[in-house]
Amino acid sequence: MGIHDGHRKRLKTRFLSQGLDGFDDHTVLELLLFYGVPQRDVNPLAHALLSHFGSLAAVLDAPAEELLKVPGVGESVATLLKLAPQLGRRYMISRVGAGEALVTSAQMGAYLVPRFFGERDEVVYIVCLDAKCKVLGCQLLFRGGINSAFVSVRKIVEVALIYNAAGVILAHNHTSGVAVPSQEDCQTTAAVKRALSAVGVELVDHIVVADDDFVSMAQSHAL
Repeated sequence: MGIHDGHRKRLKTRFLSQGLDGFDDHTVLELLLFYGVPQRDVNPLAHALLSHFGSLAAVLDAPAEELLKVPGVGESVATLLKLAPQLGRRYMISRVGAGEALVTSAQMGAYLVPRFFGERDEVVYIVCLDAKCKVLGCQLLFRGGINSAFVSVRKIVEVALIYNAAGVILAHNHTSGVAVPSQEDCQTTAAVKRALSAVGVELVDHIVVADDDFVSMAQSHAL
């Protein structure tokens, strides 16, 4: 067993017994990199990544093509680093029970906010509900650029009809970090509400998400 093998074993044992409490960002990244670089000392690479991007969050949020520009980062490391936040999102989504009723804005927020974890782009989700407000389905509708997502009212109506929904919840994120509905959000919401009403479907709410925060447009009387 070499010096690097002993270091890896000590870090793994420490993590399994204590979790990540007490680990600095560099050590967390080093532990993760063990699985992308099985043989080499990854301490310099962890330092290089943090120096290049500025923080652990910035490393994990970086596009794959930017990660690959850092010397020592190959496809395996880039894949591993991109997997970490996506796995976190899947984990949080899987904790929310399928088929549950979404009646209050708090329930809607708890159900929807995890879907935006780690998103760099603005995305739009639709949740279709039955007459008892139980979830029939939730799907990603649109993905936009870093600041906006194109919203097709027609597509929203089509999805609602496919699910035979009695009600619909829309949700999108603000990459600015501020969960305040914009004037454009209000205009789009009004257009969606009219289109859904024409086919007998209620727009129950429009949830605007920013990081871990959210605003219910229904609760704030902006629906």
